Amino acid sequence: MAIIKYESSSPVFSPALKKRMIIGAGIGLLIVGFFVIGAGRGNPSWGSFWQIKPLLVTPFGGAMVGLCYDITERLRRLEGWLGKLFLVLSILGALIGFWMSLILGLAGTMWN
Repeated sequence: MAIIKYESSSPVFSPALKKRMIIGAGIGLLIVGFFVIGAGRGNPSWGSFWQIKPLLVTPFGGAMVGLCYDITERLRRLEGWLGKLFLVLSILGALIGFWMSLILGLAGTMWN
């Protein structure tokens, strides 16, 4: 039985990883900020510091979306229609990721 070695000449993460994660966290913060500010004081059953959870969880989820978007960089650089397909799938995945991080952040408060 032969042992197959896989060596990659390119790193898994691009140099833009930090920037993409910060942008993802910023987008998450803007999205959840809209809901948190719009809620005002909120429901008294949520507790007095209910805003802390969504303001921490959603930007973290946005940063993870930026990480996943960065990992798919190689696929988006493919030539032809396949690269364009992966671009569309990456954007769709990012939108779903932002939506899920918003749901996780607001679960137990605005979404029961």
